[in-house]
Amino acid sequence: MMQIMFTIPGPPHGKGRPRFARRGNFVKTYTDAKTSSYEDQVRFYALQAMGSSKPLETALEAAIYIRLPVPKSYPKKRVAACLSGLEWPCKKPDWDNVAKSVCDAMNSIIFVDDSQIVECHVRKVYSETAGVDVLVKEKE
Repeated sequence: MMQIMFTIPGPPHGKGRPRFARRGNFVKTYTDAKTSSYEDQVRFYALQAMGSSKPLETALEAAIYIRLPVPKSYPKKRVAACLSGLEWPCKKPDWDNVAKSVCDAMNSIIFVDDSQIVECHVRKVYSETAGVDVLVKEKE
């Protein structure tokens, strides 16, 4: 059973809404620059994790661990509560948007298509170091 694990350092970024631009009689759909940049970063770390391996073609299980920085405006007591797990990050980015951004970026690198993911576990926590930890493994 193959499994791939990697970390994306830095603050997580959720998938942005598609943008639309009128070009004459046509409407062009595009991804905003922040989302595109974050997905490029995810692709970089996914490619490093895969090395020369081909994308997985079986049913997959994914675990995405989102580590958010504690807001600088929080007092020391609240920071301690956040880092000890007593307070949860009920703020942006939404967990599903981060997972969507990460999974879309892994298409054709870790797996052929993100439709292969049949089970996904996502957790969002406060941490001293921001980032996203990703584990993708073949479903048993």
